[in-house]
Amino acid sequence: MGYLPFLSSETWILLFTFICIFVTYGCWTFGTFEKLGIPGPKPLMYFGTIGRHNPVYYLADNECAQKYGRVWGMYELRRPMLAVMDPDMLKTILVKECFTYFTNRRNIRLNGDLYDAVSTVEDDHWKRIRNILSPFFTSGHIKEMFSIMKHHSHKLTASLQSKVHDDEVITIKDIFGPYSIDVMASCAFSVDMDTINNPSSPLITHASKLFKFSKSLFLFQGCFPFFLPLLELLGVSFFPKTSTGFFKTVVEKIRAERNKSSQQNSGDVLQHMMNSQQANEPNKEKQNKGLTDHEITSQATMFVFAGYETSATTLVFLAYNLARNPEVMKHLQEEIESTFPNKGPVQYEALMQMEYLDSVVHESLRLYPPSPRLERIAKETVKISGITIPKDMLVMTPVYALHRDPELWPDPEEFKPERFSKQNRQSINPYTYLPFGIGPRNCLGMRFALVMIKLALVEVLQNYSFSVCEETEFPLKMDPLSLVGPLQPIKLKLVTR
Repeated sequence: MGYLPFLSSETWILLFTFICIFVTYGCWTFGTFEKLGIPGPKPLMYFGTIGRHNPVYYLADNECAQKYGRVWGMYELRRPMLAVMDPDMLKTILVKECFTYFTNRRNIRLNGDLYDAVSTVEDDHWKRIRNILSPFFTSGHIKEMFSIMKHHSHKLTASLQSKVHDDEVITIKDIFGPYSIDVMASCAFSVDMDTINNPSSPLITHASKLFKFSKSLFLFQGCFPFFLPLLELLGVSFFPKTSTGFFKTVVEKIRAERNKSSQQNSGDVLQHMMNSQQANEPNKEKQNKGLTDHEITSQATMFVFAGYETSATTLVFLAYNLARNPEVMKHLQEEIESTFPNKGPVQYEALMQMEYLDSVVHESLRLYPPSPRLERIAKETVKISGITIPKDMLVMTPVYALHRDPELWPDPEEFKPERFSKQNRQSINPYTYLPFGIGPRNCLGMRFALVMIKLALVEVLQNYSFSVCEETEFPLKMDPLSLVGPLQPIKLKLVTR
């Protein structure tokens, strides 16, 4: 300590000033919710309320809901975030005032090449892209793609024969992941990547990496957002450049081949987006409403990768829930047998009419929604249900916690498909069940995802049953750094019927 007296007074003043600025900056935004009269956990300097209740953010949402009610304030590092799971408020935020005050999702910046994906863009830019993409996801188009899905579901069930014969313990995502990405790639580009038979495909590798965000980058940009312009200038991104670059190369190669060919695959997503450019060519002097080349690449990337992750994870949790609830699985298999006797081919119309299958899928999505949160940004200060929401406030819907509210869902931790039976569904408030969101910015591929999920589940259960084993984890430990998913891969066994 003898060196301390030798520091000059100017140095001491600078050091003291720096400490004061550092501490003040780290706590500057705290107190926002106290002024608004909104309860919530107390924040820590710079870290806000992250980790105060649970290191897994959506489990923390559940604990906060139990402690503070259906509206509370929290801080994502230094940023205030209003959590809302009151159904009446959600109706106003997500639907009634969507176009007026809550049009946009949170833009995390640092999006790299995906800066113009439909999930990120705002206001009129979002409306234009959404309007172009929406016609592709109608029931008619999905029905046309059903034969493509069946091609891959047949390969899926065939690939399971050797695993069952050898009595293997199966990592469930290793079978449903390739199926999901094969369906997405075929419907997007009319190409068969055959990752079911080639699980080491680079497409699977890059798809798995895309939504694994860097924890250090998240902390840095959240604590020091004034560095964001510099980080963007340097090309720093949450999405790995190798993964987005790989997919950009794939899309450009397929587009180049199509431009050289006179034949067009008019049934897939890529051609639908390319047609939006061609339809607009005679009116180039007017505002271009078709997609740009870069926008096409971004939408294609997000369609395949996001669709892969959410659909595969949903199928994994379905298998897990059925293995742990064999009576439910038996009931479902009885419905499958009565709908498609003697393991008959699955037909689209009959599949869509299966009531118990629909209930099982929706109950699994209630317990494990693919996205645990929905987010909107307030364009202006607005008062909803007596609560003032300031301009630029991040409003977050904790979907995971909403789906486990015991007042809305009795015995919320139990897997009970009868909640979604034809009789009971009429009494469900639509703003209490949001696995795909709701309103104008809901999930664009909801119908598509449900069809491919139901098809795979039915064809697997026609031939096999899921079974727990010694390696099956219960209760599940959840991954704190991704969408809803287990920290360790879910492992089960398959039994031939």
